[in-house]
Amino acid sequence: MVIEWLEFTVDSKSREQFIQQDEAIWTAFLATYPGFLGKEVWIEPKAADRVIFTIRWQTREQWKSISAKDLANTEHKFSAKMREMKINYKMTESKEFQIRKFPSKQQSMSNML
Repeated sequence: MVIEWLEFTVDSKSREQFIQQDEAIWTAFLATYPGFLGKEVWIEPKAADRVIFTIRWQTREQWKSISAKDLANTEHKFSAKMREMKINYKMTESKEFQIRKFPSKQQSMSNML
């Protein structure tokens, strides 16, 4: 599994609208692609202007198979909606993580029996 990690700054008064529009536009778009496993929104109580999205993908290849044109069109749609709603936002960081899983002790013990 691969995690796409995106951090944004947004006016704290507009944070919930930003999150709702992201769900309606970006998450709906991503959910149409094979390999999309889900998305979480992380908000930090002491940093009301910060929003982090973690998007889970089955494989990196599936994530990266989204066309640049489709990504650009979706970003255009989202940014137009943000302008219409007078919400300023900025992506401040983007990361990629790979999840590694190790067998638990209990699983290892049962395999030995």
